[in-house]
Parts: sequence; C-alpha cells; structure tokens
Amino acid sequence: MIIALGCDHAAYELKEAVKAKMESEGHTIIDVGTDSTESVDYPKYGHAVGKAVASGEAERGIAICGSGIGISIACNKVPGIRAALCTSVEMAEMCRRHNNANVVCMGARMISQELAFDIIDTWMTTEFEGGKHLRRINEIEDLDF
Repeated sequence: MIIALGCDHAAYELKEAVKAKMESEGHTIIDVGTDSTESVDYPKYGHAVGKAVASGEAERGIAICGSGIGISIACNKVPGIRAALCTSVEMAEMCRRHNNANVVCMGARMISQELAFDIIDTWMTTEFEGGKHLRRINEIEDLDF
C-alpha cells in the first residue's frame, strides 16, 4: 500500500520509526516531512498528507504531531479526508469500521512508540463495515465545499 506520512518536529523520531516499520512490511511511503527536530508548523505537513490521499497519490495517510490534535485538524481541512485522532487500539478499530478513516493521526507526546505501532497495525487491517455507516460518511462528504 502507498502511504503518505507526515509530522512536525515533535513527532520526527516517531515518524522515522513508523516509516521504517511500514517499509519493512512492504509498504511504499511518501514522506512529506518534516525532516528534523527543528521547530516547524504542523498545518503544512497535515495538509500535505491530506492532499496526497485526496488526490489518489497515496491510498492512506499517517500524520503525527505532539498531541495529534492540530495535525488532525489540518488533515481534515482537505475535502475527502476523514482523519481520526487515535489514542487507543479501540479508536483505531472504530475509525476504520464506522468512519472508513483514510488518515490516522497520533500524538507523539501522548502515546508510546509501541502503542503507535499497535494503533497503525489495527488501523491498517480493520475493514470498513459499510451499511448505515456509508450513509453517514456520505452525509459528511456532502458537507465539503
């Protein structure tokens, strides 16, 4: 799978660990930055992840900042993106099952690397249930201008 991956300075080390994990599992990573721990603003990177997924360049996206909140908001500014901030495996499962989330967001200062990997594994392997949930996603999509 082709995955867009982006972060701010607070999440650089976790992004690099995620990148190595995903590549070792055979995924192609589009790394939209950042490329160091030097302070940067997260909106640029969240938007880049969202644009890569919305355009079809990537099939899914992973976005990480210090809390996960800001970068998830930035991702969700891109029409067609359903970015979910996940702090647990259960949230990762539900955002795929019920919301068909195409971007997962995490906070590097909020969760461990081990939990981040577990969240990603669950998010990558959980299928969308469709049905009534598709109707709700279509309602959300209708909100995009």
